[in-house]
Amino acid sequence: MPTKTESSAYLTGQLLIAMPAMNDPRFQRSVIYLCAHNEEGAMGLVVNRLFGSVTFEDLLEQLDIEAKEPVPSMPVHYGGPVESGRGFVLHSTDYVRDGTLVVNDEVALTATIDILRAISEDRGPRRTLMLLGYAGWGPGQLDQEIQANGWLNVPCDEELLFDTNLESKWERSIAKLGVSLSMLSGEAGHA
Repeated sequence: MPTKTESSAYLTGQLLIAMPAMNDPRFQRSVIYLCAHNEEGAMGLVVNRLFGSVTFEDLLEQLDIEAKEPVPSMPVHYGGPVESGRGFVLHSTDYVRDGTLVVNDEVALTATIDILRAISEDRGPRRTLMLLGYAGWGPGQLDQEIQANGWLNVPCDEELLFDTNLESKWERSIAKLGVSLSMLSGEAGHA
């Protein structure tokens, strides 16, 4: 069974929230779940944006996977700009197989076709987010972006992470900090 990621000084398992002044259009108003963050870099998945109109059924057809009828109706999320053809399933830890990265007690990540089959046959995890692509940072890069006032971080909770109301997820993530948007400055060192 996979081991949990050690994350004492790192942000693994937390939500990364784009600051209001984020200039990169790929990440404006993004909420990213950090699957890994250590001295080698960071990897996360945008959890509040859809990947166009692609559906779970579309993915199954493309991968030639026969699904049990009816096929679960699930949107596919835009996980990030890196390897946009690569699929990931962020899910509850009631499903752990070979190749699953257990991030913490509530959340795991699997990137195998087996999980798609399991979901299509109604034997997958209780909660899931399907994603294409991911966000990645090299050694120290994310830490520099946080210090430059590009990102906030907040502890993640399963309800917010898997909630399907994507429109307000960014605002609700910021609200977990106990501040309002009007209190956030777009420049480091200013109130």
